[in-house]
Amino acid sequence: MLDTSNVNYDEIFVRYDIVSESKEKPETIAAKMLPKDPLLKKVAEDVLYMKWKDIEASVKEALAKYKPEEVIDKGLVKGMDVVGELYGRGIYYLPHVMLAAKAMELGVKEAEKKMTTAMVTKGTVVMHVAEGDPHDIGKNIAAVLLRSNGYSVVDMGRDVPVDDVVNKVVETSPHMVTGTALMTTTMAAFPKIAERLLEKGVELPFVCAGGAVNRAYVESFPLGVFAEKAMQGPTLAAKAVEGWDYKKIRSKWDELMSGKA
Repeated sequence: MLDTSNVNYDEIFVRYDIVSESKEKPETIAAKMLPKDPLLKKVAEDVLYMKWKDIEASVKEALAKYKPEEVIDKGLVKGMDVVGELYGRGIYYLPHVMLAAKAMELGVKEAEKKMTTAMVTKGTVVMHVAEGDPHDIGKNIAAVLLRSNGYSVVDMGRDVPVDDVVNKVVETSPHMVTGTALMTTTMAAFPKIAERLLEKGVELPFVCAGGAVNRAYVESFPLGVFAEKAMQGPTLAAKAVEGWDYKKIRSKWDELMSGKA
């Protein structure tokens, strides 16, 4: 079996064309976002730089000073915030996100060992790829970012029938539901889902994303909220948990995406 234990992923996955054109280097971006405390910073950096072999030891060191919840929120989550920022800028790719998520998952498990009660999630999101569509990479990235930001994700996978999505939403009562469509032939499932949810008296933000859809299309049917990038998921989920309905999110969409709302 091929031994990858000594592989430097930083050298493999860096988009040098984008890095060279960027006004800010990844290190500069990270310096602005990472915590200042050395222990929490080390935890965050282990996530950011995908050091999943080191993360457990770093978390243990931080737990000597901080509560488990603080290590998670101020260390692990902060590291994933930087990952999301770098991904959104095109500096990090899917492999970065997945490896960073692995590091964070190991760190959370280590922190949870010291918790007296189970960690409470911020909210629940049902996710799926539209019926007939096999492309799930975007949905998978969005799921990683939502979980990393403290949300429970009910991942239904790809090519999910309309009725199955509706039934799952009714069954789980999530704060938000998402759908992804990469093919124009499959995006027609979204207004059908919205219509059937309303028929059942369920009204919640239905975030639609993927290469096949645009904002005008998504806002042409009830419940629809557009997401341009996977990293926007946690922002939209936060507002859904706060009680914002789809109309309010639509009206404040530009401010939300620019960080002004």
